[in-house]
Amino acid sequence: MAPTAMSVRTRPGLDRLVSRIHQGVDLAGPARRTAFAVADLMRAEMPGVEVLTPAERAGDPTTYSRVTLHTEERLSVIAVVWRPGQLTEIHDHIAWCTVGVIQGVEFETLYRDHGDHLTEIGRAANGVGDVSGFAPPGDIHRVHNTGDETAISLHVYGADLSVAPSSVRREYHLPVR
Repeated sequence: MAPTAMSVRTRPGLDRLVSRIHQGVDLAGPARRTAFAVADLMRAEMPGVEVLTPAERAGDPTTYSRVTLHTEERLSVIAVVWRPGQLTEIHDHIAWCTVGVIQGVEFETLYRDHGDHLTEIGRAANGVGDVSGFAPPGDIHRVHNTGDETAISLHVYGADLSVAPSSVRREYHLPVR
């Protein structure tokens, strides 16, 4: 019996982005510096929506969906698909993160933790091509699709999310003053 060929789906632009990160960024360096260096690379090398299949781009009607595109030690690339109205809890992360929007608009609210309450310290409407990077501590935020179309973002994390259950370190259920 002849062997059968296995079809492997390529993710346009993903290999180039991961390769450029390996060539230009010290993944073991200081978290904040690493996040900003990856953000600079993403601005120049960010894949488009073709990195996802049409079915993946459709998302989930009940909650935002995550598509794991690449994982390895110290580096994961995840696409997040947000239908209109979908949002996260207020949370922080286990590692540095860089986010680039490839479709729609993501509305982000930033917070500061005062122990018994949070205060809002910033807001941003991130559109296609916008890239931001952050690192713990001080990376507390909520992301919300306030638009009328599905939003999609690429998240590059400084952690192997194939072994971690989530990129979220903690959810915050404190009053916001």
